[in-house]
Amino acid sequence: MVLPSPLIRLRCGVNSYDWGKIGSDSAAARFAAATPSDGLTIESEKPYAELWMGTHPSNPSKDLETGRTLLDLVESNTMLLGPSVRARYGPKLPFLFKVLSINKALSIQAHPNKTLAEQLHAQNPANYPDDNHKPEMAIAITDFEGLCGFRPLGEIAHFLASVPSLRSLVGEDAAKAFIASVRGRESEGSPDSAAINKRALRAAFSALMQSSAEDVVSAAKSLVSEAESQGTAFAAGGTESTSGETMSRLVVRLNRQFPGDIGLFVLFFLNYVTLSPGEALFLKADDVHAYVSGDIIECMAASDNVVRAGFTPKFKDVQNLVDMLTYNYAPIEEQKMTPTEYPFAVLNRTAYSSGSETILYDPPIDEFSVIRSVLKGDGSKVTFDPIDGPSIIICTAGKGKISVGPKTEEIKEGYVFFVGATAELVMESEGGQEDEFITFKAFCEVQDHSNGASL
Repeated sequence: MVLPSPLIRLRCGVNSYDWGKIGSDSAAARFAAATPSDGLTIESEKPYAELWMGTHPSNPSKDLETGRTLLDLVESNTMLLGPSVRARYGPKLPFLFKVLSINKALSIQAHPNKTLAEQLHAQNPANYPDDNHKPEMAIAITDFEGLCGFRPLGEIAHFLASVPSLRSLVGEDAAKAFIASVRGRESEGSPDSAAINKRALRAAFSALMQSSAEDVVSAAKSLVSEAESQGTAFAAGGTESTSGETMSRLVVRLNRQFPGDIGLFVLFFLNYVTLSPGEALFLKADDVHAYVSGDIIECMAASDNVVRAGFTPKFKDVQNLVDMLTYNYAPIEEQKMTPTEYPFAVLNRTAYSSGSETILYDPPIDEFSVIRSVLKGDGSKVTFDPIDGPSIIICTAGKGKISVGPKTEEIKEGYVFFVGATAELVMESEGGQEDEFITFKAFCEVQDHSNGASL
């Protein structure tokens, strides 16, 4: 068999879920439609939610030229992944790369760690199709809103004291116990205080999540009425991180999407975050979150496991969610990532003088990292050193050329390419002085020099 070139243009599938953006408003749909496909014509009234790039069997990418799945290609040709990556993760990509286009809130959810994933998959494979963990990273393409991780405890105590409908669901005794337990030690960093705080947070959150459907619907009516009538004064003006006006608008908007849902009250426990393009979050396994709006690049360990408990018509697994969470709490700024300059790429003079950049998002896990490249103007070029692992590149804006060895291809918005291990990658922008050629490159490289022999 003739080995394929290590530069392969991919056709990637787009999923239609109710929360996706509609028609061509969806970046996921536009990017998918940039590649010829007999099965895809963007429908103006249809939601398009996720573009999947990778080898996951639920929606595997395909070689545009031959139609073979990327999974088949990397299984058949060991050098495409590289010996070290293949030895550690098997004959598949260790990451799943996505574009999400969010019009309605996604479910209140968390992703199980490796041990729990194996247990859930064994017990309930229909709802938990993978036995792998799913830490994930989100990088904004457009302005983004989300709910990520538990708020600082003082903020939760403020809301329990100032939002009667929330306090009624949690219960007067449980609310008072939480406030009393964390008072004076909200930000203490000692292990003993942190353990006490986490127990108190778990007790209050568990009390909320165990509310009956009837009680939630009744309390939601009161909550929405309070939000609509009080405006900026809602929740006693809110907190430093989230104003009363912001919270009131969120409650009203999300109630239109999911009337009478428990998620309306989970809002008060979670950090509300906004990201501008290029800003990012990393979500560990067992961290609670929900995306609210925007377009994002998402990269995760190769898994499709989700434990849901609100803002969804799908299967809810409330007890497992309550039991699995870490109950870590922190201001949202501490949960944002701080990208750094990628050191193994060289810009040409044109790129350097135009302010072009290659930025690395490097989460504290082994399965993936992501590089965002912004090449400005015409003729800006970046050359990436070879790495001992595979990459997937998507262009989200502008146009240019992409080259591996003697093979050069056109690349523009929505085009997706696979790059095999040990290949030197070159990209060059085309366009006017004000144009930006933006790409995201997900990759995995095992920090090992044994060529896979010791893994």
